[in-house]
Amino acid sequence: MKNRKLGQFQVSEIGLGCMNLSHAYGPPVSEAQAEKVLLTALDAGVTFFDTAALYGFSANETLVGKVLKPHRQKFTLASKCGMTGVDVNGDGKLVRVIDGRPETIRKTCEDALKRLQTDVIDLYYLHRWDKKVPIEDSVGALSDLVRQGKIQSIGLSEVSASTLRKAHAVHPITAVQTEYSLWTRNPEIAVLQACQELGAAFVAFSPVARGFLCGPLAIESLDAKDIRKSMPRFTAENYAANFKLFAPYQNLANEAGCSPAQLALAWLLHKAPHIIPIPGTTSVSHLTDDLGASCVKLSAELMAKLEALINEKTVQGNRYSAQANSEVDTEVFE
Repeated sequence: MKNRKLGQFQVSEIGLGCMNLSHAYGPPVSEAQAEKVLLTALDAGVTFFDTAALYGFSANETLVGKVLKPHRQKFTLASKCGMTGVDVNGDGKLVRVIDGRPETIRKTCEDALKRLQTDVIDLYYLHRWDKKVPIEDSVGALSDLVRQGKIQSIGLSEVSASTLRKAHAVHPITAVQTEYSLWTRNPEIAVLQACQELGAAFVAFSPVARGFLCGPLAIESLDAKDIRKSMPRFTAENYAANFKLFAPYQNLANEAGCSPAQLALAWLLHKAPHIIPIPGTTSVSHLTDDLGASCVKLSAELMAKLEALINEKTVQGNRYSAQANSEVDTEVFE
């Protein structure tokens, strides 16, 4: 596995998004299965693991801490604050809340350090910009955590180039994490270039388009808690339209001599050296397939074919619901 620069760290060019093990795509897998995925990734050369306080309402941080604590010196650890589960009604049911107040950031970090069983978090993101709080205030709180030695560097998630520059003026931003794949090209509007100019890494989550670029999905059988059920691109009508792109996409994967998932990841790796994709999975076989993307070579001609086939004009439906779109700060195409 080759490395890429992430601020002061050198990390594997493909990281692991740990969310799927506890959150968003149906019931969590067993602890034994989660441990198998995490340790297989580590053994395969993955040195960048990404979690968050939100995932499983802290369960994912607890899992990552328990499994990977004995190997803490072998990898770079990223987690996130600013979006957590809160018992709003006092009935024991946690509700997702965006809260970027300095006092909340400090409390979330203290709790995360305990769950992750570590003295320091290498990269700590603001999971969402709380638009009720100036970005400068939230980043100021994170910079205090850097000075206190509780985190080593600061990241932002789903922000615009403008917000990134405001934050970077307060404290250097090591990474921006945003959805980026062939079918979600919003970062190409401005923030990808802004990261390059500021020396920040761009961490691409959902790089295989939430499974769309891996193969056919039985969307009618998705679990009731699967996040894709609320996403416009996965409605029956939109998915049927989008799936017409998959056969020619599979042909391009065949031309490249790789799997569809590997093609999606290789495309990102070829786009720019400051991009680090973090696919997530609950399957060891899928993980192994994903990591094989680091060996795939794509010609400029094949890259052009891919981008002409799947882009913001050929994909039907928004990536997020109206509610989720209101919570992010990323640029959108006209």
